[in-house]
Amino acid sequence: MTSEQRIGPIVLPDTRAQRVLTSLLEGSGVTLNGDAPWDPQIYHPDFCSRILRQGSLGLGESYMDGWWECERIDEMACRLLQHGLGERARPPSDRIMYRLQAGLLNLQSKARAYIVGEAHYDLGNDLFERMLDPTMCYSCGYWKEARTLHEAQLAKLELACRKLELRPGMHVLDIGCGWGSFAEYAARHYGVSVTGITISKEQAELARERCAGLPVTIELKDYRELSGSYDRIVSIGMFEHVGHRNYAIYFQTVERLLAVDGLFLLHTIGSNSSEISVDPWIDRYIFPNGVLPSARHIADASEGLLLLEDWHNFGPDYDRTLLAWRDNFDAHWHEIAERYSQRIERMFRYYLSVCAGAFRARDIQLWQVVFSRGRRSRYDAPR
Repeated sequence: MTSEQRIGPIVLPDTRAQRVLTSLLEGSGVTLNGDAPWDPQIYHPDFCSRILRQGSLGLGESYMDGWWECERIDEMACRLLQHGLGERARPPSDRIMYRLQAGLLNLQSKARAYIVGEAHYDLGNDLFERMLDPTMCYSCGYWKEARTLHEAQLAKLELACRKLELRPGMHVLDIGCGWGSFAEYAARHYGVSVTGITISKEQAELARERCAGLPVTIELKDYRELSGSYDRIVSIGMFEHVGHRNYAIYFQTVERLLAVDGLFLLHTIGSNSSEISVDPWIDRYIFPNGVLPSARHIADASEGLLLLEDWHNFGPDYDRTLLAWRDNFDAHWHEIAERYSQRIERMFRYYLSVCAGAFRARDIQLWQVVFSRGRRSRYDAPR
């Protein structure tokens, strides 16, 4: 049943699945076929049984299939998470299977490092150019004084440069450089040279174009292949792809590459829990093999290698960032619609909306963490 074939929401059949799902939603403020903007409107009679059977995976896939609509998916997700339905939406079998896989296999090994690049970041630069702002930052903006997405992304880049105490002539390593947003900004405004690495061919190609004429080198490379010494190291929105089996080697690599008096800035989404788990829909459709680190993971992996100088949480800013991306996506989709399927359109709208709701519920965080190798002088982090 596609969205073009629908006439209106259906009357849900009185089944055990419908009664169980309605009971789970009690107190959340979310009602099936309700009148609020965050109430899902159901278009398929098997919706309830699919959600109970498949959890969050079924919720996301059924939206992609056109089984339901919702004006404010972001607020729906926020309310469901605040009601405690986040972990309960993952069937025990899925959680057990992931823990077995993560325990037996390194899901983020060097051999598998390029999977997420091919599956998500290589999807199409034309899509991301329309969704993001002109900086092409694909990470949380800093909205402290910003009024627009572009201002927020420029503020984030400026904040990172100031936290790193950049000075002309420094050599900076950008681990996970994306489309070159930080590399371009730091080279242009702070007179530094930058080596950026990414596991996405599409990102590398566009980053080289954007940084042409600047002292910037973009390489298609895994962080474990790096050598040399750098005055400063930055990693923005990449640590989510490292995986818990590799946290130690990641920080060992940074410590090995960072100059004695250097600084390292880690910008990452963070989990409130140290339990190793993933959302099955996000894992299958958006960021394969990704996993969010907890504060404990970061502290344990860096202990004995780097000195933690500052920890800054501005997770609520990701809510506004994601909604701004969704607005851009909706406004410009018609320009690229003929090159992508309706399923891709619904996938991105759902992804951006659900993630915004998760940050609004404070279910996940956004951290900027600054490390040194034990500098003697005091470090005062800008805000």
